[in-house]
Amino acid sequence: MPAGALRAFGGMIWGKYLLTTGLRGCRCRLGCHPRRHYGFLPDDVKSLRALVNPDISKIRNIGIMAHIDAGKTTTTERMLYYSGYTRALGDVDDGDTVTDFMAQERERGITIQSAAVTFDWKSHRINLIDTPGHVDFTLEVERALRVLDGAVAVFDASAGVEAQTLTVWRQAEKHHVPCVCFLNKMDKPAADLSFSIESIKQKLKANPVLLQIPVGSGKTFTGVVDLLTNQKLVWKIRSLKDDDGRAFEIKNLDRSDDPELLQMVSEARTALIEQVADLDDEFADLLLTDFSDNFDAVPSIKLQEAVRRVTLARKGVPVLCGSSLKNKGVQPLLDAITAYLPAPNERHHDLVRWYKDDLCALAFKVLHDKQRGPLVFLRVYSGALKPQMAVHNINRNSIERMSRLLVPFADQHVEIPSITAGNIALTVGLKQTVTGDTIVSSKASAAAAARRAQEDGESGKKKSGEHPSVILSGVEVPDPVFFCTIEPPTMSKQADLENALNCLQREDPSLKVRVDPDSGQTILCGMGELHIEIIHDRIRREYGIETYLGPLQVAYRETILREASTTDTLDRTVGERRHVATVELAVRPVEAGASCEVAFTEELEARLSPELKEAMTNGAHSSYLQGPLLGYPLQGVSALIQSAGIQPGTSAAMVSACVSRCMLKALRLAGGQVLEPVMSLEVTVGEEHLGSVLGDLAQRRGTVRDVQSRHDSKVLLATVPLAEMMGYSTNLRTLTSGNATFSLELDAYEAMNPQEQSALVKRMTGLM
Repeated sequence: MPAGALRAFGGMIWGKYLLTTGLRGCRCRLGCHPRRHYGFLPDDVKSLRALVNPDISKIRNIGIMAHIDAGKTTTTERMLYYSGYTRALGDVDDGDTVTDFMAQERERGITIQSAAVTFDWKSHRINLIDTPGHVDFTLEVERALRVLDGAVAVFDASAGVEAQTLTVWRQAEKHHVPCVCFLNKMDKPAADLSFSIESIKQKLKANPVLLQIPVGSGKTFTGVVDLLTNQKLVWKIRSLKDDDGRAFEIKNLDRSDDPELLQMVSEARTALIEQVADLDDEFADLLLTDFSDNFDAVPSIKLQEAVRRVTLARKGVPVLCGSSLKNKGVQPLLDAITAYLPAPNERHHDLVRWYKDDLCALAFKVLHDKQRGPLVFLRVYSGALKPQMAVHNINRNSIERMSRLLVPFADQHVEIPSITAGNIALTVGLKQTVTGDTIVSSKASAAAAARRAQEDGESGKKKSGEHPSVILSGVEVPDPVFFCTIEPPTMSKQADLENALNCLQREDPSLKVRVDPDSGQTILCGMGELHIEIIHDRIRREYGIETYLGPLQVAYRETILREASTTDTLDRTVGERRHVATVELAVRPVEAGASCEVAFTEELEARLSPELKEAMTNGAHSSYLQGPLLGYPLQGVSALIQSAGIQPGTSAAMVSACVSRCMLKALRLAGGQVLEPVMSLEVTVGEEHLGSVLGDLAQRRGTVRDVQSRHDSKVLLATVPLAEMMGYSTNLRTLTSGNATFSLELDAYEAMNPQEQSALVKRMTGLM
């Protein structure tokens, strides 16, 4: 891009920004917010080129993940401040952080939706996504990790690995994302380095590679010692006004330092070198050849290179420590992100190589803007994106045109003329694209990629214009566990409510909306009480509709108790045409929690046409949607269609209806069993309130699995039916005077006992 065009581009944004806001808080011309600075001066052509097209080896796409209240957003806020992106430190309690910009986030002090922000650190471009910690919003973490190259796992150093930490760690492992661990809150009196390291080993089954040890503990925590360089980093408080943590002292350890600290550092560095040598053969060879007698002489750069190889191979996880709230240890964490986490070209995406230099991108998030319509977040894996570019959506088999291309800065966006592989971009104009869609430059490029895959021996199916072998895998959406009815204040608002729900569903795939076929009511299905509460609040604030919610209900499932077989005949005349079909089938229970299956006998399958086979399969699957007892979806059922007699001229729809009717008959004969969602519960409570909490759980049909000690608190691990957990948050606060925390996660669907099932059936069918 010519220098003149770049200057014009910077000036254009600056002029547009001044017209809309009248703010003049920054020297640059990229339309910076008064508290934020996007870091590129208009006359610096190199900087503008770096914004548009950074070197891929200098890019880091990372996510911040952790249990709720471990300090993710505070850590992110410090990173933005030290990188020069913000001019003042934001605070979660004050509701002025950059990434928690939703009204609900600022009021509640929690992260609800992931926010992307781009900043520079020591010549590296960091695209960072701050993710939620609450289990109700676990899909936000899932889809962020799907497109990221690395992650920072933040831990409360006094609590170690907590319930949601385990969940997000599993998500990172599923997507093979290398991680760096940050032990936050080292200034807390109960902070314990060895306890946290041990919990990472035991609970996460990971291999922690300790790179720092703290200087001081609790209130005396002042800094860290870098074990690679043997340097002490100390944050000295000069005055309350200047204590922003930007300035810290770096000095080499010497004999004048505390002998106990020197001994600890020496032992920890030796252990680090031995551990890395066990994990990395190249480093082990170097030690044996040159430094077998003197580990102290190992160069820090060689040790750092070895730690990087170990991290990228996911054989170990570097562990650093600090206190984000007290502004200590964040700059070394930023250095570790650039030093140990991979660049986009170091992650091996097998599918992407078939596209070569053609565009291949994944849509991983959608936001709705009142003026600009849907804003689609794309991770670009290969090729480049430009405004006004026509792209092909493989999943929808449609062509769309992007009108604008933006770089995300939380709730602020900067328009750019192009973006290359390895980056995360925000696009305007993609009306049909949803989360999980693969975007390519054209149908021809997808076909060429499929050809290359076939030539290299991959299975390249070609069906209805799609190329399954060259579609990026999307995001697995968990099934909702809560549902309730939602109604507009008047029928004139029904269309507005439907539009709002459509927009929110596109933004949040874990939100499901359906219409009850019997009552005609709109049913809202979500991941938890908080999830549905937030959706209700957003409809009121963002769309101006005062809706009414019905009582929360639990999403049960059904299965069958025994094997049953039956025959059914459908004989119906429509117009002058007679449709006759006879079906014989058997149903049987299979493994609990397994998806429902349909099979045919070999003899029947051999003589059925593809159209009739598909019709019969569809009929069987439609009967799985509503169980025989209460109409909940079925699980763990297998159907075998044994024989079928179909009179010539009978339509496929009538065959499907016959199978569906026969299935319902067989399911009733097999006996129904209700399955209820059982949650994994973790409660952290003081010992003085443990008895009250245990008594309350016993009344809720809870089963205690373990009670662990964690410093001066007890951690209660239990399983409890979701139906019994309505309003548990309020009840727990009352029992413990607000001094307990808990987290819930879906564990499994389990069969209800006969008494509970009988009471539920009577209640649901109105026979109480």
